[in-house]
Amino acid sequence: MCLNDIPSIALLSTPEKILLVEDLWDSIVSDETSMPVPQSHTEELDARLKRHASHSGDLLSLEGLQSRIENRK
Repeated sequence: MCLNDIPSIALLSTPEKILLVEDLWDSIVSDETSMPVPQSHTEELDARLKRHASHSGDLLSLEGLQSRIENRK
């Protein structure tokens, strides 16, 4: 399906199109069974949570991150 299949969408304003996309996304997200999460993704998230729990003091604050970014300029 493409934009040309529903010509009335092209007539919408940009804010209306954004709202439509948000509604479409919400309808996709609400049906979790339609897109199962691959096992590899679950394993990666588990590994990251475990790494975070064992090194939680190594995290940067937002201010620290912003400072690092500013110093790179």
